[in-house]
Amino acid sequence: MNPGSDAAIPAARAVPLTAITLIAGLLLGCATADEPGNVAATSGTIPDSSGRERLARPSERDKKGYTFPVLSAGVALFHTLVSKPAARPLSSLHRLVSFVTSTTFDTLDPDSVVLTGRAPVPPLSQGRGMDLAAWEERLDELTGRAPSKGTIRFLVDGDEFFPRLVDAVEGAERSVDIRIYIFDNDDYATAFADRLKRRSEDVKIRVLVDGLGTLIAAGATPESTPPGAVGAGWIADYLERDSDVDVRVQSNPWLTGDHTKTIVVDNEVAFVGGMNIGREYRYDWHDLMMEVRGPVVGDIDHGFRLAWRRAGFLGEFGYLAESLWSSVGREAGTGYAVRMLVTKPWNSEIFRTQLAAIRNAERYIYIQNPYFSDDKILIALIEARRRGVDVRVILPFRGDNKIMDGSNVVVANTLFQQGVRVFIYPGFSHVKAAIFDGWACLGSANLDKMSLRVNEEMNLATSHPPTVAALMAQVFDVDFAKSAEMTEPLPQNLGHRLAALIANQL
Repeated sequence: MNPGSDAAIPAARAVPLTAITLIAGLLLGCATADEPGNVAATSGTIPDSSGRERLARPSERDKKGYTFPVLSAGVALFHTLVSKPAARPLSSLHRLVSFVTSTTFDTLDPDSVVLTGRAPVPPLSQGRGMDLAAWEERLDELTGRAPSKGTIRFLVDGDEFFPRLVDAVEGAERSVDIRIYIFDNDDYATAFADRLKRRSEDVKIRVLVDGLGTLIAAGATPESTPPGAVGAGWIADYLERDSDVDVRVQSNPWLTGDHTKTIVVDNEVAFVGGMNIGREYRYDWHDLMMEVRGPVVGDIDHGFRLAWRRAGFLGEFGYLAESLWSSVGREAGTGYAVRMLVTKPWNSEIFRTQLAAIRNAERYIYIQNPYFSDDKILIALIEARRRGVDVRVILPFRGDNKIMDGSNVVVANTLFQQGVRVFIYPGFSHVKAAIFDGWACLGSANLDKMSLRVNEEMNLATSHPPTVAALMAQVFDVDFAKSAEMTEPLPQNLGHRLAALIANQL
């Protein structure tokens, strides 16, 4: 793709790659990768509630379970892909039909092949931006509900998030409910699991993990792992062994998954964002979580309860009962408007709202995301820049998957050639955040097909000015300064095109 030439956005959707998508989607997700990182941490240590690092090593007896043999992996894989989905035929069929339908519509969508030959780049708009009051009313229509209330505190990187999480777990009085895509089995995750096991003697601990996401992560060892570090085997078994921790493993019908990351403590405080539990998130990668309080915690907790019931013995019948008889629990409370947005089969709220935000933005759009392959989002950003909107995108220099790395080269070049300012973050940024004219949206969702249409995801959104300003100051201003802005197209070859072709279906 040369500057000044007609450039077609990769027509990946013209070729249904359903089988590749199903297999690769969960392999991508947020799977642990063998990537180097900047780590100066002691093996198996996590901060205690006083802020001190304390060694948390498992017993010699438990070390026998640290190896993850092929037989154990095979059994876990069979349960998450075959036996559990077979016991939930309605939800499995529901996910299959949803996936096939979205793939078919994408294939037939005229936006799947769009010529984006270079047009004159207009000067930046000096407009006032979106009318945020009117935009919030539009969001009510797009989601079918009004926002809740709450407060958001941003926790940037593992240094801010994990000590705060440890404090919350240690201070829990009634319950800790964890819904996570990956609960890894490395030394740090094992140490955190030991903390949960100890706390289960006093409070109710429930852990819900995605089966395939966690299984894939269990087979990788981060390069930052110190020599001699040890970890658990299959983390679900390890958590329940000699403890009162209750663990459920979500099945993966047709290789779809639950990519949500939420932790709710005492139904009073919730942590939401992009971090899983593992060494990379604690020490290696740039990432973002939110500490949330107020009535919106009831929305987040309700999402956990629905997923927990679906993963239980009654499966979809338990989910239906929870849906019909439980309440969201939006008690009156202080705070400002905070809106929970989700991706579920047949309900792509995160996609609909962000696409509408791009199309309605008048002044600026700032996006940071590691997996960026959705054509509609890409086209809408180009159209926004042609309206005079200041569009800036931060992509990682290197991610945790070569397919997405290759696709990001094509995306970066396409955006750059259309006047979008593209910044390359040094290392791996796992942040999934955006600001559109003063409306912020961030959480677990990537800008790819799996996150926007197939997997289960959760983002939070707000137009509260001080909160949006905090996100700008703590994340975007810092990361723009750290990143290198593109001044010429990146080297690109046929391999990058092929990667983009596959990534468009992920």
